[in-house]
Amino acid sequence: MSAPSVRLGDVTTRIGSGITPRGGSSVYKSAGRPFVRSQNVGWGDLRLDDMAYIDEATHATFPATEIRCGDVLLNITGASIGRSAVATPKLDGGNVNQHVCEIRLKAGRMDPRFVNAFLLSRSGQSQIDTFQAGGNRQGLNFQQVGSLQVPDLPIEQQRAIGAASQDADDLIATLERLIAKKQAIKQGMMQQLLTGRTRLPGFTDPWTEGTFDQLASLSSERAMPQSVAATTPLVGLDQIESGSGRLIGASQASDAVSLKATFKPGDVLFGKLRAYLRKFWYAEAEGLCTTEIWVLRARPDVASRFVRYIVETDPFIDVASGAYGTHMPRSDWGMVRALPVAIPPYAEQVAIGSSLCDIDTEIGLLQRRLQKAENVKQGMMQQLLTGRTRLPVEVAS
Repeated sequence: MSAPSVRLGDVTTRIGSGITPRGGSSVYKSAGRPFVRSQNVGWGDLRLDDMAYIDEATHATFPATEIRCGDVLLNITGASIGRSAVATPKLDGGNVNQHVCEIRLKAGRMDPRFVNAFLLSRSGQSQIDTFQAGGNRQGLNFQQVGSLQVPDLPIEQQRAIGAASQDADDLIATLERLIAKKQAIKQGMMQQLLTGRTRLPGFTDPWTEGTFDQLASLSSERAMPQSVAATTPLVGLDQIESGSGRLIGASQASDAVSLKATFKPGDVLFGKLRAYLRKFWYAEAEGLCTTEIWVLRARPDVASRFVRYIVETDPFIDVASGAYGTHMPRSDWGMVRALPVAIPPYAEQVAIGSSLCDIDTEIGLLQRRLQKAENVKQGMMQQLLTGRTRLPVEVAS
């Protein structure tokens, strides 16, 4: 049985937002009163690395919207609509612009972390979605925010759920920071190792200057789906995740009827359509792919993983983005094959590819932990917010 609910507007003392000061970003300071914009509000976390500040004179022009510690901050416009977080002491006395709604709850009636957890839950987001015309999530007004139905649990249960949600959010934020740190380390390694600026221990032989087509060729092998096993993987452009080098799904040859490109283990698949999307994947099995994907095959004397990481670099993406066609821009092989590259001896290519693959493996493990933590939180919150599961609490006498 689900918990009873209450209108958010009936358990708040304020629902409203601020304004962008006259002069916009030109009035922002490097210190002063924190000024919260939509980019500072994440999915349960505050993103304060690029915090803007306003001076006392600017703050005095809209003092009614001053932030208090414990306010729930909800994005109400644009692509980030529905993101929310709880204001910390660091934001106390600050202000918000018109894209962020302050929800101030009645003390002792509703717990801020509980309400924040509900807003971020499937149930909360579903209610927010119902107010968006055609599902385009363009904006919420204060009346709609006030009409949101929030589970009306005893305050002790709310506090326990809010604390559990915060613990889960802290774990998720920690994993996100670790992933970002590892990705930054990887980018630095790529810039150093793939250019020869830094050499791995034991390698001293000189590198040669060449072009990308000395590393890899563009495979022209094709096959009809009916000529291979029905369960042969079939990779489409939408099944390669942008920027990560990860495959996020695959069909089967039995799902297709037209001619497809073939790939083998060690080939690098690269999306030639809108190359700036950075869709690349290192094949570890053979299969088929759609024709908007290039199959790049390492030359016999070249390490395939070295090719894979060259494909991920900014210079490769930049030259591949120098495309033809305006509506559906496609990479030009003639430009890509001429890309200047520094070529180390084969053994060093293998070592470089192995080093970068190791850090990719670490990033992948962290991403799987993050996905598991997010799934566990969603499932836990769904049970707790509906009252189906209760947490043990200590009730003050």
